[in-house]
Amino acid sequence: MAESAKWYVVHTYSGYENTVKATIEKNVETRHLEDLIHAVSIPLETVTELTDNGPKTYERKVFPGYVLVKMIMTDEAWYVVKNVRGVTGFVGEGTKPTPLTDEEVMQLGVEKHEIVVGYDVGDSVTIVDGPLTNFTGTVEALEIDKNKVRLIVSMFGRETPVELELDQVEPIKD
Repeated sequence: MAESAKWYVVHTYSGYENTVKATIEKNVETRHLEDLIHAVSIPLETVTELTDNGPKTYERKVFPGYVLVKMIMTDEAWYVVKNVRGVTGFVGEGTKPTPLTDEEVMQLGVEKHEIVVGYDVGDSVTIVDGPLTNFTGTVEALEIDKNKVRLIVSMFGRETPVELELDQVEPIKD
């Protein structure tokens, strides 16, 4: 298909999120709509509560009353999701569902994008973006999960630590 799948927000009755997710997944399987509806997700966060009996950890819904669905918006896919018991509708303007932007999907952490960097601690790199463009430095630390790299850059005769995003540096080509 020419159109790619996007994430949409589905509004549900509060407390029906798990039921809605399970029902959509079952409908996709029975109607063979795997090519239209790719994934259903309920954003959760891990919460640690300090009680008299010690710390208690549990999962809590980030957005109660909402379910995220990655789908190619067609009349058939819309109908399948909209007519699930507990769904009140899609989030969007009027009757037109609005897809989430890539930035919103990243912030929600719904899709995990694996970042592959071509350098490691101790490697020499060139800064390709930002105010220090074209400076070179040595990688001191990598925090891939936080999208950060710390470099030691020689500026004005002094070694200076600089923290940048992973895509702001590239390995020096030999």
